[in-house]
Amino acid sequence: MTAQKTVAVIGGSGFVGRHLLARLVNAGYRVTALARSSTAEFGLRQIAGVRVVRVDLESDEALSVCFAGQTVVINLVGILHESREIDFDAIHVAFPRRLVHLCQVAGVTQYLHMSALNADAAKGPSRYLKSRGEGEDSVHHACGGVTVTSFRPSIIFGPGDNFFGVFDRLLDWMPVFPVVCPQTRFAPVCVDDVVEAFYQVLERGADFNGQRLNFCGPQIYTFKELVQFVARVTGRRRLVLGLPDSLSRLQALVMERLPGKLFTRDNYRSMQIDSVCARNDFAALGITPKALEDVMTPLLARQR
Repeated sequence: MTAQKTVAVIGGSGFVGRHLLARLVNAGYRVTALARSSTAEFGLRQIAGVRVVRVDLESDEALSVCFAGQTVVINLVGILHESREIDFDAIHVAFPRRLVHLCQVAGVTQYLHMSALNADAAKGPSRYLKSRGEGEDSVHHACGGVTVTSFRPSIIFGPGDNFFGVFDRLLDWMPVFPVVCPQTRFAPVCVDDVVEAFYQVLERGADFNGQRLNFCGPQIYTFKELVQFVARVTGRRRLVLGLPDSLSRLQALVMERLPGKLFTRDNYRSMQIDSVCARNDFAALGITPKALEDVMTPLLARQR
């Protein structure tokens, strides 16, 4: 590790962030996690070795103070659903653009950007994927003097994930489970492998400057197969039914109006294309991705 390399992480209280912070601390980095709320601050303070700073993320002045003396800034901030208060453009486009500008001013030399597989400003089928693509474009086109790398994983699994955990809870009380977009394919990727990818790029930043790295697990599953997997390894006998396209759209329309927004019309549009890699960049980083069954089978079984 480069001597005295310091890292500021934004979005560290989330699923990937908690794992990444622990990995960086264990590797000897000096890590600062920026928290925008008291809830996030409390959670971050449970991670040993992390310096936590409460900050107004909408204030350029406050962020500039936090970035002073940092070598690297990592942005993990993202949302799956919009609300009246916040939208995709604000979080995925305008915010990263501000961060890169502030990195340039503060003398930060490396910026790592979490995005999503299939992010594409021009061809993304959903507002989510379009905004993710626009965010990538904004940081890569405005990065003068700062090394920039984007990370584009398929769905991420592991301890505390928000994907398999949701289906585990829903299957508890649903004897019949209707699956939207059942034939959409995914290549689930382990959070440990995504975290290791961040670490490797931190160590070899110049080698990956300007690159948009795609990350997928070793096996491909349909959405229906993933739900069936959760039911099987948790010992639940459930009827898992794939919905036709018309009913998938209808379910999105209904569910986006419910508290929690488990599924929206924009999610439906995202699922019109497969979340699989034409090019998997784990190999370029020397990482062999872990299989879903090897990690989640014992993990889900322990939770029963």
